[in-house]
Amino acid sequence: QVQLVESGGGLVQPGGSLRLSCAASGNIFSIYTMAWYRQAPGKQRELVASITSGGSTNYADSVKGRFTISRDNAKNTVYLQMNSLKPEDTAVYYCNGDVQILGSRPRVYWGQGTQVTVSS
Repeated sequence: QVQLVESGGGLVQPGGSLRLSCAASGNIFSIYTMAWYRQAPGKQRELVASITSGGSTNYADSVKGRFTISRDNAKNTVYLQMNSLKPEDTAVYYCNGDVQILGSRPRVYWGQGTQVTVSS
């Protein structure tokens, strides 16, 4: 099986920064696109940023210029550096990965989520 475990969430003041990490573990053959999503109370889950295995990135308009997604393929880990945080960034952040285990087709796995709260 595959597990994705997020870390790095917490409480931060507006204008502050946080760095989220998501480490994948298990019988992994390859990881393709990895992404961060978020879900605020009463809202649908939305894509924040994604990164392919080759390093191509995509961002939601609301975070462009403030958030940076990166990955370390050797560690099966994806990161989200969040700067200039705003109260509207408050949400549970979920890691997502398109993972292939040996002998199987790729499928999407989700982490359990980490809370990010931006408040003074």
